[in-house]
Amino acid sequence: MQKILTSVLAVCVYLTPLTVMLIAQPSWGETETPQAQTAKKLLQQAIQKGEQQEYQQAIPIFQQVLVMLREQKDQKNEALILVWLGFCYNALGEKEKALSYYNQALPLYRAVGDRSGEAITLTGIGAVYDALGEKQQALSFYNQALPLRRAVGDRAGVAVTLNNIGAVYDALGEKEKALSFYNQALPLYRAVGDRSGEATTLNNIGAVYSALGEKEKALSFYNQALPLRRAVGNRSGEATTLNNIGRVYSDLGEQQQALSFYNQALSLRRAVGDRSGEAVTLDNISSVYWALGEQQKALSFYNQALPLRRAVGDRSGEATTLTGIGAVYDALGEKEKALSFYNQALPLFRAVGNRSGEAITLNNIGFVYWALRDQQKALSFYNQALPLFRAVGNRSGEATTLTSIGAVYDALEEKEKALSFYNQALPLFRAVGNRSGEATTLNNIGAAYDALGEKEKALSFYNQALPILLAVGDHSGEANTLANRGILFQNTNRLTEAINDLEKSLQINLELRQGLQQENRQKFLQQNDGSATALVSFLIEQKKYDQAFAWVNLFSTSDLADYNRLINAKVANSAAQQTIDKWNQKNQQLESQRQQLQNNFSTDFAQKFRQLETQIYQEATDISRQFPEVAELFETTPADIDKLKSSIPADTVIIQPVLLTNAGSIPKSLAIFILTKNKVTVIKTLINPDEFNQLLTQYLEQLEDDSDFGFAENSTKLYDILIRPVEAEIQKLQPKQLSIIATGKFSYLPFETLRDSKTDKYLIQKYPVNYLSRISTSSLSSSKEITSQAPKVLAFGNPVPRESQNLPGAETEVNEIKKLLPGSEVYPGNKATLANFKNQVFRFNFVHLATHGCFQNADCTTINLKNNSLLFADAQFNIADAAFLGLKGTQLLTLSACQTAKKIDDKGIGIAGVAYIFERAGAKAVMASLWAVEDESTQKLMIDFYTNLQQGKSKGEALQKAKLKQIERHPFYWSPFVIIGDAR
Repeated sequence: MQKILTSVLAVCVYLTPLTVMLIAQPSWGETETPQAQTAKKLLQQAIQKGEQQEYQQAIPIFQQVLVMLREQKDQKNEALILVWLGFCYNALGEKEKALSYYNQALPLYRAVGDRSGEAITLTGIGAVYDALGEKQQALSFYNQALPLRRAVGDRAGVAVTLNNIGAVYDALGEKEKALSFYNQALPLYRAVGDRSGEATTLNNIGAVYSALGEKEKALSFYNQALPLRRAVGNRSGEATTLNNIGRVYSDLGEQQQALSFYNQALSLRRAVGDRSGEAVTLDNISSVYWALGEQQKALSFYNQALPLRRAVGDRSGEATTLTGIGAVYDALGEKEKALSFYNQALPLFRAVGNRSGEAITLNNIGFVYWALRDQQKALSFYNQALPLFRAVGNRSGEATTLTSIGAVYDALEEKEKALSFYNQALPLFRAVGNRSGEATTLNNIGAAYDALGEKEKALSFYNQALPILLAVGDHSGEANTLANRGILFQNTNRLTEAINDLEKSLQINLELRQGLQQENRQKFLQQNDGSATALVSFLIEQKKYDQAFAWVNLFSTSDLADYNRLINAKVANSAAQQTIDKWNQKNQQLESQRQQLQNNFSTDFAQKFRQLETQIYQEATDISRQFPEVAELFETTPADIDKLKSSIPADTVIIQPVLLTNAGSIPKSLAIFILTKNKVTVIKTLINPDEFNQLLTQYLEQLEDDSDFGFAENSTKLYDILIRPVEAEIQKLQPKQLSIIATGKFSYLPFETLRDSKTDKYLIQKYPVNYLSRISTSSLSSSKEITSQAPKVLAFGNPVPRESQNLPGAETEVNEIKKLLPGSEVYPGNKATLANFKNQVFRFNFVHLATHGCFQNADCTTINLKNNSLLFADAQFNIADAAFLGLKGTQLLTLSACQTAKKIDDKGIGIAGVAYIFERAGAKAVMASLWAVEDESTQKLMIDFYTNLQQGKSKGEALQKAKLKQIERHPFYWSPFVIIGDAR
């Protein structure tokens, strides 16, 4: 298992007016014919509209005048109009048309000997090639214009051309050259009193320093440009500079500041009617919400930008926005939608001749197919992108695509071919100063040599990649390379180094998880789970069972902490909550800056980033110490295994099955951990993951279908896989309670239904079975009050007895509980309010909620209930606020409802996530169902359960006895209700 890294490119929407045009005024003879007077008047109208950026209205007037001037054989003014038409079409994104008009103007200016007009036209042609991403072509035309400007003594024109040459070098990544040309342009603008040009160049110098990571310098130049823009009344330019200041703050991770400046820019754009600029700023606002992980908001702003792009006829801009939308859907995992938008962008880029945008979009389509594992299609698109990047001189894009092609050949096991492409990419990344790309490629070269068995070469490249990844703040890449090197050490018997690297890799990933949003969590886990598998498997091989389980337990806890964070679960301690909220904001800022550092590396920026990173990670440690109740949310190292074992009750055996199937170079196996108060042991067996997944999926479907009695065969098969290997060890320990930690795919499996073909008994017939979300020093702490207090139940039933939310059997259920258990209280129907619950709950040690619950990613529309909510008569209660329910002292919270324990997410947190929330709120255990159960069997099981409790049984024994009463029925009826937490 080597991690191969590849890249997706995005079309830049950084609004900086890098190129400037100065167009001469028309010249007329001393005597004017009526036709010339008409042409002059119309031309003035057209120029006015052009200067006001009303290009669509200006173009037909220019074309009308063009016909008139051609009839009059007025070549000089004809050339001027052709330049204006080129300028208008360029502004509208119609690059080919723009070039056509400029190329008609050029020979006319030369024919009449107008070197100033010739220079203007050459500059215009350069600007078109610049916008098309063909930087060398642009440079060629600017360099032809420059001596002409100087020859005619046009200092303003010289300044413009120097500015534009600086812009090309800026785009080519040659920042020092760019600064040199900008610094030549600046005093010329000042000398001729062109404050608008001065502001443009100050703005551009700011952009260079921003790209170099010198954000304070960038702000200094932008803040010099801004008052000049305002002084000359250039509100469009003012908006540009405000936009760019916003970009600096976005790069610094200060997204709220960025939004403030973008919103100022947006208002100005709208005020001056600059719909094209408005669209660009909307795109930039989208990028802020992208950085904040708010992908839906990002989509919203892209969708506002798109019709504006279309309205102004900016097909290149439209393609840019479509590409941005595609990138959002790509990040959301909606690959088909991403392809749809990329495929809309592609013909637009081609139509306007924007080869740079075309290349980026082809690369991104290739990346989607690569992610979909369609390597041949990916290769096809990468191979289309590559010559385009080369043609326009985009060496960074060329290097990225070469790396991506290498990754495809890597996946196809053609390692020599992969190496060939990686080795082409490496010098390009170095030449343009893209250190993140350089490190990625070094990692990939190492992985290829590793797979070819050339371990020393592989090690050399991993060792070159790591310090660069550290320098650019690419923690994810660092974790990948550490994992690769760790597995190499494992395969070469360097055991201590292997464990150190794998553990460090996982600690980094656990730190990164704390900043993940819902949208990118699944992708992150898919990319990084293999490292965990490798470490656990290796520790088991080394018979380091305690250490292996400590890591497994930490992964379980991290999944739960993710769920806790992603639903924004609160803690009762307001000081702790405020501290966590502030830390989360800082951590989001850190992750945003991490991305910016990888894109625009500088030593200064890296140093500041490292200081912030150290500060934020130290704050997490400090929060854990100050508020122990939230320490689990910040854990990145395994807990003390001896402390964990000491919390296990003496008569309890805990088992946890762990699939070790997602690390390429590790044999696919199932590890079953057995834990007691005194020791940890592991039984490991080989497994075919595809066959096992099929078996488990089929069995779960059979359990939920009470007419399918084919479940029995699969039940015994699963017993042989999951219980038989550890059966002898369990029997030897003679537990009174069997506790199971069921994570991932196992979290939806009621293990008590597994049947021993030798004894013809279900597991529930041998032992009371309960479940644990993980082991912590608090979750199984001593609870003497369990046996000393008779059960008193606070029961709520059927709070909304109408329409889709009616649960008539629930009222019967809670009324039966009251009859059975003296001292219990029941609140049916409209009495089942949240207010009554909060007022009464502290008086009872058992709480029973026979009401609807929706614990899914999406809302439960069939019962009109929002996700992560419980239904009360007066409110829908979000379980994120469970800490405020007053559950301290609650021994068991029963959730008896039809959608209580539906699947939470693809990772398989399941009902354990819900139980974890209520456990953190104070409940010692939660009972809930794994699927919807009909009323009659639920009522019977609940009454039997509470009867057994009243007779002095533990919670685990009480549920076991209740289930055994229905054991002859299909497991659909008796198995779904499970206890998660302390079963005593």
